Amino acid sequence: MSSVDHARAAPDTIDSQAAIEHRFEQVRSVTTMLAEPLSPEDCVVQSMPDASPVKWHLAHTSWFFETFLLEPFEPNFKPFDPAFRVLYNSYYEGVGDKHPRPERGLVTRPDLETVKAYRRSVDERLLTLLQSGRMVDEALELVELGLHHEQQHQELILTDLKHLFSRNPLNPAYRPGWKPASLANTAAGWQAFAGGLVEIGHSGGGFAFDNESPRHKVWLEPFELASHPVSNRQYLDFINDGGYRRPELWLSAGWRTIQENDWQAPLYWRQRDGQWHVFTLHGEMPIDPDSPVCHLSFYEAEAFARWAGGRLPTEAEWERAASQQLPGDHGNFLESGAFHPLAAGHPRQERQLGQLFGDVWEWTRSEYAPYPGFAPAAGAVGEYNGKFMSDQYVLRGGSCVTPRNHIRASYRNFMPATARWQFSGLRLAR
Repeated sequence: MSSVDHARAAPDTIDSQAAIEHRFEQVRSVTTMLAEPLSPEDCVVQSMPDASPVKWHLAHTSWFFETFLLEPFEPNFKPFDPAFRVLYNSYYEGVGDKHPRPERGLVTRPDLETVKAYRRSVDERLLTLLQSGRMVDEALELVELGLHHEQQHQELILTDLKHLFSRNPLNPAYRPGWKPASLANTAAGWQAFAGGLVEIGHSGGGFAFDNESPRHKVWLEPFELASHPVSNRQYLDFINDGGYRRPELWLSAGWRTIQENDWQAPLYWRQRDGQWHVFTLHGEMPIDPDSPVCHLSFYEAEAFARWAGGRLPTEAEWERAASQQLPGDHGNFLESGAFHPLAAGHPRQERQLGQLFGDVWEWTRSEYAPYPGFAPAAGAVGEYNGKFMSDQYVLRGGSCVTPRNHIRASYRNFMPATARWQFSGLRLAR
């Protein structure tokens, strides 16, 4: 489980009416654009229980606006289809029944065109509601929450689709013809940070999920972070040194996991004629040694860090470093169209860490737990972040399929230790 399902907006900022309407249209259009290259068959299949069909993502993000905004605020509300309330509910127990997640790929009907018509209907009705002036601040906060929720599903459309296409022996490409630029990574190093009492968590002024609050104090010992995420070249050294065959490097649960699943490399890595290749959204291609390694579980990241003589950072250490940088600085996000981690390719600015935002989500050593004083939002929209605060680890920084304006230094993604289908990598600490 990742933070694909959400909580509440920070209550201190409501954008202007025109800005909200523009953002609504922009975010919804990106989701539609991501589905355009796909056939109806591409959109209906589910490759594993943790992934969902593209058609389900298109419908569920519309279901959010229909359920939490149109139903309570639209005069004379009538659902597009009453069956959708159950069919496209995800985990909202407070809303009612839901279709089982592992069986989303069995729902061939309604067809894709009906789901697209559902999206158009929700768009038109919500824009009409926004332009009517009937929306109170609470409703406008829900619109903003729904848009960030949709941006999470934009990322999931691509991660889930990549897993689906990887299971096809034809190696289909989502965006054929793309080739990464030939970039040499900049020199790796370390950056030191002083210890002491620091504050982490959302500082106010803009949107945040409830699990980013309250802002609170944390004591840190002096530490260092690597200047860049771990690269494919470094991870190849780990593999060639027997990393997957050395139990002393692994947590007990991690060793058991790689044995039971026969993991010998990151997800999507394949050997062809003695050379490593990787499956990407552009098809299969040779591994770029200088790009950040990706699609690692927490266990693999932790074992590599131990092998390398370092460790994973805590989320407080990561946020302490990230608070000094802007998320948009040199990041490779969804908007680049690469949909794949890239080598840095440019010198980092003095006293800044390279690729801290974008490219790959970075595993931390921190278990996903509530901050001191945390309280989930009231009602159904507050269900998801709080109730998953067990058996998960925190990831930070966003990835190459995260929308640029969706990420921030305090953003907490979370996954179980075995998850690999997200664009997850690591940065060393010591």
